[in-house]
Amino acid sequence: MSHVLAAVAWPYANGPRHIGHVSGFGVPSDVFSRYMRMTGHDVLMVSGTDEHGTPIQVQADADGVTPRELADRYNRVIVEDLHGLGLSYDLFTRTTTRNHYAVVQELFTGLHDNGYIVAKTTLGAISPSTGRTLPDRYIEGTCPICGYESARGDQCDNCGNQLDPEQLINPRSRINGETPQFVETEHFFLDLPAFAQALGKWLDARDGWRPNVLKFSRNLLDDLQPRAITRDLEWGIPIPLDGWRDRPDKRIYVWFDAVIGYLSASIEWARRSGDDQAWRQWWSADAQGKDALGYYFMGKDNIVFHSVIWPALLLGYSGAGDKAGEPGSLGALNLPTEVVSSEYLTMEGRKFSSSRKVVIYVRDFLERYDADALRYFIAAAGPESNDTDFTWAEFVRRNNDELVAGWGNLVNRSISMAAKNFGAIPPALDQTPEDHALLDTVRAGFASVGELIGKHRQKAAIGEAMRLVAEANKYLSDQAPWKLKDEAAKPRMGTILATALQAISDLNTLLTPFLPHSAQKVHELLGGTGVHAPMPSIVEVDDLDGGPGYPVLTGDYTVGARWESVPLVAGTPLAAPKPVFRKLDPSVVEEELERLGS
Repeated sequence: MSHVLAAVAWPYANGPRHIGHVSGFGVPSDVFSRYMRMTGHDVLMVSGTDEHGTPIQVQADADGVTPRELADRYNRVIVEDLHGLGLSYDLFTRTTTRNHYAVVQELFTGLHDNGYIVAKTTLGAISPSTGRTLPDRYIEGTCPICGYESARGDQCDNCGNQLDPEQLINPRSRINGETPQFVETEHFFLDLPAFAQALGKWLDARDGWRPNVLKFSRNLLDDLQPRAITRDLEWGIPIPLDGWRDRPDKRIYVWFDAVIGYLSASIEWARRSGDDQAWRQWWSADAQGKDALGYYFMGKDNIVFHSVIWPALLLGYSGAGDKAGEPGSLGALNLPTEVVSSEYLTMEGRKFSSSRKVVIYVRDFLERYDADALRYFIAAAGPESNDTDFTWAEFVRRNNDELVAGWGNLVNRSISMAAKNFGAIPPALDQTPEDHALLDTVRAGFASVGELIGKHRQKAAIGEAMRLVAEANKYLSDQAPWKLKDEAAKPRMGTILATALQAISDLNTLLTPFLPHSAQKVHELLGGTGVHAPMPSIVEVDDLDGGPGYPVLTGDYTVGARWESVPLVAGTPLAAPKPVFRKLDPSVVEEELERLGS
């Protein structure tokens, strides 16, 4: 079995996250991680809140608080929301820890020592009205390459090319609309062109990636330019070089420090585990080779950072670019095995927008609906390979027709009949070919559903699992055990119900990565004890290096179900079940559309 790193995109801590965010990074990574743990792999799932950069500073100024106070507020909100969804992080931390600062500065120093970070004078944007620096992301204009009118000063979201703000046609401030002034300033740049050959060779060797991710990434190599790695900012990580580290106006920029979070979170997890070097099992290229696999989960707007920039940083620190060099003190580091990018989720035909109130935040959703209902929608109808529209009508339909009437009804009526007529799981006596056929069909799902999850085809995987649910429902309807009322027919009734309950147990295991909350309930309804689907916990921790404390998500995932059929034991007591899922009144649609102002 392998060491599997699940590196999950870092949600930005300038506000609560909405369901579009978690459809891209949250639920898909958790489904994959839970499945890989159930199959025996040693999984390390890490992430945290991304807390540096200008948007935090701008929002903090607007709210009349410090950037740290703003980050503290939304770090806690996001931790609680992800906990509510049951996302099984080994460590969900943050980028304002002293551990993270140290790891970021180590990678900066290693890249600088190997010649991949160079100083140069460039033009910086200044707000004429305030005299403050305008960061690239807060400058908008027309892209000089494709003509897109809303390109940002660091990147065009339409064509994906890197930009500098002075390249924009008709640049303007996104804060107040004024035209910025450009003045000379000195910064450090990552020499991306020095990695073009190594990145190309690496991408050419990628197999099984989603075609859109691979094509987009390869196209980016055609015109790599040096990328500024520092900014004129007050909020961020100091530059670890003599003459720079004490400057209050220069900081490492957020795009550089955030991607390093995958490594720093792994190191923090190891330090908290009692074995400071344990992280190397997932990261050390020399020690692990093919035994360590790394999967990175994000929305499509972050592909460039994970398929080009982060691999470049890893190559440069390991001494593997055009300029060679020596690995830093952390050693040579593994590159991603796969970049798993989702498309966008829209809402009622419109792009999510907090300012326009076209949004539903995770917290608000979970106050009104079950976490597994959202997880199911994302898995079954989410933006896996195409942009997808979330509508309340479709959410209610899938909840009522598929979760409640399909899976929930199968569980409820089977356990109810067994509890009423036998009080326990009945023995399976003289099973017929039809009985065996159902069990064989369902058990085949461990291979088919598992293969699809392993290939990041979760929509097809849950579709296959629900097809097997339909097969079990058909079996129960065809066999009609409720008609076998006389005493002579009761053994056959028991066999039918025992067969159905075994199929339900196996189906519950197949659905566990997708629906962990309800999977635990079904496990207990079948008379099971102990943890079936382990859940994360929120733990208040001290900063390992003396900084302020903070909440983390973590958990013990060594317990729980394995990806295999486990025979039920005849005679296990059963009680009358409670419904596993809640049926939603169709009026929910009108109520939610009214909240949106639709």
